[in-house]
Amino acid sequence: MYTSALTYDAVQVMTEAFRNLRKQRIEISRRGNAGDCLANPAVPWGQGVEIERALKQVQVEGLSGNIKFDQNGKRINYTINIMELKTNGPRKIGYWSEVDKMVVTLTELPSGNDTSGLENKTVVVTTILESPYVMMKKNHEMLEGNERYEGYCVDLAAEIAKHCGFKYKLTIVGDGKYGARDADTKIWNGMVGELVYGKADIAIAPLTITLVREEVIDFSKPFMSLGISIMIKKPQKSKPGVFSFLDPLAYEIWMCIVFAYIGVSVVLFLVSRFSPYEWHTEEFEDGRETQSSESTNEFGIFNSLWFSLGAFMQQGCDISPRSLSGRIVGGVWWFFTLIIISSYTANLAAFLTVERMVSPIESAEDLSKQTEIAYGTLDSGSTKEFFRVRDSAS
Repeated sequence: MYTSALTYDAVQVMTEAFRNLRKQRIEISRRGNAGDCLANPAVPWGQGVEIERALKQVQVEGLSGNIKFDQNGKRINYTINIMELKTNGPRKIGYWSEVDKMVVTLTELPSGNDTSGLENKTVVVTTILESPYVMMKKNHEMLEGNERYEGYCVDLAAEIAKHCGFKYKLTIVGDGKYGARDADTKIWNGMVGELVYGKADIAIAPLTITLVREEVIDFSKPFMSLGISIMIKKPQKSKPGVFSFLDPLAYEIWMCIVFAYIGVSVVLFLVSRFSPYEWHTEEFEDGRETQSSESTNEFGIFNSLWFSLGAFMQQGCDISPRSLSGRIVGGVWWFFTLIIISSYTANLAAFLTVERMVSPIESAEDLSKQTEIAYGTLDSGSTKEFFRVRDSAS
């Protein structure tokens, strides 16, 4: 409130200063007076001195009292009233000035238990049954009034009433809800609804502070802050399966490796077919002692597949390409398999030796984004509102 008053007085001082400049016919809005704010050294504004002089000469009566400045621009000759906020409105108990400092004008200071307006009134306190905050005593059927309840909030209500000196009556909210606003009718239910519609004066309960609730009711300082907790069945530990050796690499990578293996084998087969260095002549004798020769190529389709598989498994092969083009294809394949095998070996141990605990839900956001696992919340509570907003946003 005091900050708002000072803001109002500051605007009033500026208005009065510019009004005086206007009366003196000092033009400050003429074009061409703009300067560079980043200039180094700084260049003062031409009319800045006139505005400063006009501000120091202002003398008005503002919301915070008399406003007047000295030659240094400091406020002088002002008095600040000290007010006390009561249930029936604020009242002045003293003032502060430069000369007298703090002066208390109220002859009899109010005590801490001064609660004017509550002595002859029974305050209706609404709450909700929630252990350990509010619970019914075992012998509650034999008791009456506030004696039927026990718990933290019950003790808190008793201490507040004792400190402030008023009588109170504990009532359990009729619908058993904390309070939420219906999206269609805009009607509040639960404890918040009883406060909004005047059925109760105070609510003492584990009530979460939310933005929509703060729009209609006032909250005290929270005595406990808890986030949204999730209760989920503990997942079983997963042990390595038969095909767990495939886990270090993704399914897409394995498919790319298979296609690369087939592609390299086909390319090696075609290169060997067109290169003369991969062909050689074999001579042999038949039973009639006649010699014949035949051109052969070792890199048929099956031998090409075998060579590529041996290179991928780091085992080698009894045949190798002799042409330049074939050796280039083989060298590229060897380098590719070196990178793949090194990456696979580095990740294999972690996937086979560590028993991982698979948990699909790590936070409340994960729970709200999925639809496979069903979950429930308390009706008309802040947790339900959280998931409702999340679902509508997604």
